[in-house]
Amino acid sequence: MTRLPRLLLAALLATQTAAQAETVFVTLEKDNALAVVDPIAGTLLKTVPIGLRPRGLALSPDSAWLYIAASDEHTIKILDTDTLQEQGQLPSGDDPETFALSPKGDRLYVSNEDDSQVTVVDIAHRNIIKQISVGVEPEGIAASPDGKWLACASETTNMVHWIDTQSLSVVENTLVDSRPRALSFTADSQQLWVTSEMAGTLMVMDIASKKIIKTISFAIPGVSSGKIQPVGIAIDPQRRKAYVALGPANRIAVVNAQTYEVENYLLVGSRVWNIAFSPDHKRLYTANGISNDLSLIDLDSQTVTKSVGVGTSPWGVAVQP
Repeated sequence: MTRLPRLLLAALLATQTAAQAETVFVTLEKDNALAVVDPIAGTLLKTVPIGLRPRGLALSPDSAWLYIAASDEHTIKILDTDTLQEQGQLPSGDDPETFALSPKGDRLYVSNEDDSQVTVVDIAHRNIIKQISVGVEPEGIAASPDGKWLACASETTNMVHWIDTQSLSVVENTLVDSRPRALSFTADSQQLWVTSEMAGTLMVMDIASKKIIKTISFAIPGVSSGKIQPVGIAIDPQRRKAYVALGPANRIAVVNAQTYEVENYLLVGSRVWNIAFSPDHKRLYTANGISNDLSLIDLDSQTVTKSVGVGTSPWGVAVQP
């Protein structure tokens, strides 16, 4: 082989490696830390102290900043994703557990479970714009990709609250199954998917009518119904498949997002909590809260390819391209 083809081959390999490069961030609720994982190599790179009881996290649209809810410090921490150094904090209201980032990346919408409210934060000015009263124990929260809607689920009231992002007011409420936990809008902003932890169901809601159009149940051979507790959701951009974390059932449910049929169950670690796609949507990463690991799932073959130990009580997952 001549020198020129060798150089071209090396450049091609380098390009392919760069294209595959990504980093997974995992909050460790009981370690008060952030785990940093290389999912391609399947290795834990480092663990960074981050504050008291970190849970929800999200990346800015340009992936330059990582926002992390430090629940017991009543704040949202801002990290530089290159250095993983804290660059400041955002006000969040009391006990922030999870939050949604606006599509433009200019606002955070924070669930305040103890105060039955949603706190709206201006990121640039680092101040609270408004606090919106909702039902009892709000947790799951999501912003529609078209920027029109914010949906928040209250666990005790068993409702989804529809908040208009222009007026920042609740304009409608929809009764759902008991203890709704996580929400996810489809990429076209036409549907909202909601998990019910206690009922063991997944509800598909029509955005225009704010009504439930389908309720999906789960049944796993050899697993009692009481252990099937749906929590985190991930829906691919084309709305072909949806993936649902089933908590202590230790499974990810694979749902056909067109027919609403459950197609498969994938065995992962213990007490699977939150999940996230790789940037190319070919892999899924799951935070397993009791086995203290991250499962890596190849979605083409629907197989778990590796488990990476990350630390105590992994909770949230975010993926940086």
